[in-house]
Amino acid sequence: MSHPLAALFSPRSIAFVGATERSVWTRAAFANLRTLGYDGKIFLVNRKGGEVLGHPAVRMIREIGEPVDVALLMVPSETLLDTLPELSAAGIRNAIILSAGFAESGAAGRELQERLMALAREHDISLLGPNCLGFVNYTNKAPVWTVSLRPQRARDAKIAIVSQSGALAAQMSYFAQWQGIGLTYMVSTGNEAGVGVAQVIDYLVDDPATRSIALFLESVRDAPAFARACLRASQAGKPIVVLKVGSSEVTVRSAQAHTGSLVGDDRVFDAVCRRFGLVRVTSLEDLILTAEVLARWGKLPEGGLGLISLSGGLCEIAADRAADAGVSLPSLSSATSARLAAALPNFGTPHNPLDVTGGALLDPSLLEKSLDAVAAEPEFAAVLAVLDVASAAADDSKLLRQLLAGVAAAQARADRATLLISHTVRPFTELSEEIIEATGCNYLPCGLEHGIRAVARAIEWSKLAREVRSSANDKCALPGLDSRPESERQVLEYLQARGVPVVPAKVVNSAQEAVHHASALGSLVALKIVSPDIPHKTEVGGVKLDITGDANVAAAYEQILTSARRAVPDARIEGVSVGPMREAGVELFVGTMRDPQWGPVITVGLGGVWVEALRDTSLRLLPISQDDALEMLDELRGKALLDGFRGTPAVDRRVAAAVIAAIGDAALALGPKLVSLEINPLRASGERIEALDGWAEWSAPSA
Repeated sequence: MSHPLAALFSPRSIAFVGATERSVWTRAAFANLRTLGYDGKIFLVNRKGGEVLGHPAVRMIREIGEPVDVALLMVPSETLLDTLPELSAAGIRNAIILSAGFAESGAAGRELQERLMALAREHDISLLGPNCLGFVNYTNKAPVWTVSLRPQRARDAKIAIVSQSGALAAQMSYFAQWQGIGLTYMVSTGNEAGVGVAQVIDYLVDDPATRSIALFLESVRDAPAFARACLRASQAGKPIVVLKVGSSEVTVRSAQAHTGSLVGDDRVFDAVCRRFGLVRVTSLEDLILTAEVLARWGKLPEGGLGLISLSGGLCEIAADRAADAGVSLPSLSSATSARLAAALPNFGTPHNPLDVTGGALLDPSLLEKSLDAVAAEPEFAAVLAVLDVASAAADDSKLLRQLLAGVAAAQARADRATLLISHTVRPFTELSEEIIEATGCNYLPCGLEHGIRAVARAIEWSKLAREVRSSANDKCALPGLDSRPESERQVLEYLQARGVPVVPAKVVNSAQEAVHHASALGSLVALKIVSPDIPHKTEVGGVKLDITGDANVAAAYEQILTSARRAVPDARIEGVSVGPMREAGVELFVGTMRDPQWGPVITVGLGGVWVEALRDTSLRLLPISQDDALEMLDELRGKALLDGFRGTPAVDRRVAAAVIAAIGDAALALGPKLVSLEINPLRASGERIEALDGWAEWSAPSA
């Protein structure tokens, strides 16, 4: 590989700096070289020289006397600053820092890490860490890893582990080995003073052995670089499965901005995953197992899941778990049903999930014939068969091997993705390996629940891979406007100029003007206070609805002003808007905000007073298309209201989606000083979609 990190992650020479026999880290790192069979050059550096672990040691880095690809620094944090110039003088350009006591330990540690980063930049040294366990290149048998490794038994390794936690990376590798899953790489990034997860992902995109990446994240430290790397992985067809904990720090927002409290940082990361084609999971087991299934299958066609078992009860459980995971179980076609009816016993019923029945114990070919039929069903993107491979001698039998041989034969003939999984999570032992080698089954002992979730995520990733954008924020560079719309009317007028339909209304400054305009409208009217300092008008008595008659309009005008001035004495009041009342429709909320890491996002939900009460919202990174907005509407729990509920007109979703996308573009055009733009409600009835109320919040001017 010609990647800039190739020498770091595929080293032909390694130096252990600060090596000592007293160190558990030195002993483990040295033993790992033997465990994996590393055949490159090894150099040990110890201030006293002599021998360390039976290997000659030099006293100073410069005494090595020849090029070294990577140095593992096992020296105290306070001496690291002196070590980097020594590496540079010796021509060593890659270093792994085991030591802790940096940014994770407080202000003093952060300052020390900043000095370390500055030195690394000055001397052109790529740093992995500090506070990390290193990496393992299983493909080239090159470990620079400071806790004990176990030999890898799996021959066909396809997935890489990248983790900000070294200890969790080790645990994931143990689980992978227990499941018979091979690894190509394992990388611990620690504090990421130099090389971070983004750079590691970028490197692995170019690695031909790595088919998928399992990523554990505590935080994203460089969002633009992370986005670029993930986009590149998606474009290369290399899936990333991510388990992320915690949430990023939120920009301080005024309590007036609804959108910030409705979104939450974790939901923004969900939107990031959708935009860049990442698959998000919530457990370490699903992280490894989903990455493995994706690595074996790659991109799937559209469709649902077919499932075969020898147990009717398990089929019922599978149907429930599929519903939980959001994967469809399409019905069998008439042709497939007829084919199965000819093969099954007379008490068997063609169905998905398919119970092959205990007849397979009398006729092992029944399972093979059933899998042949189900795997030919065009509505299925993938097919699971459920049968345990023996992990102990007591479980092995001639019948089991006959069944497995039939499964393997059907898998070989199938023109779609198939996988044999176990009923429950089981170990992949030496006996399991021998049986799989003998029969040729594509098998994973992940259990039904993990297996169905992995398939659901594989289908999800395949869909995302077809839709992933070529750029994350291709409209975010629009120049900001010189003026700042602030009050409701100013915001609505701005939106109207950007192609967003708004309710026609006029701002008046006297009761007489209010009466005159209401009369001209010739219908029930709505009156609202207009002030950049009063976002929640109803809470201050600033709204009057369904008003008719001159006297009532004049009285409503005076009451609104009196109530608003009493509630917010210092508010700037621009007047009262008078507009027509609209017939009943669905009220939507559309709000944008600027996330500190990922930039502008947009939220859509049920509006009016329900937005805070129900918090039924969908979120995306901006910009969005009309199709994106359609998906957002479909994700709302209350979406049935859009289709005509109890006599109300059905909302034309495509028109509503076009308006929502236009609101997103309007927010982007306001530039980076915009904190939040909110339309609540966006009234929707049939094809008439109108913004009834708008609000903008801006960041404070810099001092």
